[in-house]
Amino acid sequence: MYSAQVSSFISIPFPPSKSKTHKLKYPKILHTKLCNSTPKMSLNQNSNTNLINTITKLLWGPSLPPQLLISTVRSTWSATWQLMMSQLAPSDPTGSYTRPTSQFRLYSNPELKFSPKDLHLYVGLPCPWAHRTLIVRALKGLEDSVPVSIASPGIDGSWEFRVFSDPDKDKLVPGLDKANGCKTLREVYKLRRGGYSGRSTVPMLWDMGKKEVLCNESYDIIEFFNSGLNEISGNPELDLSPPALKVDIRKWNDIIYPNVNNGVYRCGFAQSQEAYNKAAEGLFRTLEMLEDHLAGSRYLCGDVLTLADVCLFTTLIRFDVVYNVLFKCTKKKLIEFTNLHGYLRDIYQIPKVAETCNMGQIMEGYYKILFPLNPGGINPIMPSGCEDEVLSKPHNRDCLSLETKVVQHSVS
Repeated sequence: MYSAQVSSFISIPFPPSKSKTHKLKYPKILHTKLCNSTPKMSLNQNSNTNLINTITKLLWGPSLPPQLLISTVRSTWSATWQLMMSQLAPSDPTGSYTRPTSQFRLYSNPELKFSPKDLHLYVGLPCPWAHRTLIVRALKGLEDSVPVSIASPGIDGSWEFRVFSDPDKDKLVPGLDKANGCKTLREVYKLRRGGYSGRSTVPMLWDMGKKEVLCNESYDIIEFFNSGLNEISGNPELDLSPPALKVDIRKWNDIIYPNVNNGVYRCGFAQSQEAYNKAAEGLFRTLEMLEDHLAGSRYLCGDVLTLADVCLFTTLIRFDVVYNVLFKCTKKKLIEFTNLHGYLRDIYQIPKVAETCNMGQIMEGYYKILFPLNPGGINPIMPSGCEDEVLSKPHNRDCLSLETKVVQHSVS
């Protein structure tokens, strides 16, 4: 996800006073109207909008603003947008989004020791990277062994903890920090020994005993949940990365991560037309390839659900509801890909997976918080293809898993 702090300011043009220091003068009739109308508005009632409307009507009535004003505002907004985007989504010289690397890696320190009973997971529901960890945690039966605190995005884009009333009681919802009682995720990161001043991202695996960040790289966490906690897992026999498929899983991840998982962000966060065109071409070329592959294979690696499927799923479930609209991934909706949408429904209907997919929270986290991409903060109506009733429709993909059917097991 992201942790940039974005703020906006509106400058309200009040008429000049009669002080000699003001050289700018309004026409007499306009000055009189402004002075007579302004006192009728209460600044205590957020009357900025009314004041702006009054001034613009007096200046140019029902006509469009003059071209000079339009060009000035456009130039100012463009410069402001570039500034905000440079903080929200750092890019290379071509304008292509460059995702920052995770600072805390689980397997980078071979001497790292911790107790499984001290593990605590921090996530945010809008984030596809955090969603991976929630799915593997649920499928492996680690809900009781690895407690979770669910943050929600604040108005400045940072993660915060607060009680959140959500009408969908069957889904996970944001709440308070159960491990440290902090108000923000940034405060949790700062609790670690030596403090912290970097990006406070989710997912994050926390050591409650040592007060230390163990990992904030999603793939490290899902690999660890899959095979590193079987002694406390409720479903230890499930292996989402079996030895015989590790090579294929790695090949699929090498295709899906840059072109799909990160590809949608490279479209949405592109800061040049060239960067956007390149990202969009790679994204939809890969989706078409996946559509063809899934015509003859139930999952990416054949009959078996793997970590590669989990990583693809968390992007696909957000595609029509967010990326198609907000990130300009507009060439085709996911629901137009017959096999991909059936594959999405297949995984969604696996027990426990749907509970991790709070579509309302996903939309809230993108449309309300990504100010540079949606300045009005208007949350659109959820596409019908993303509603639970549609995602729960029969997918008939189990017919691809018949033992008599030859399925694809390798990446060409």
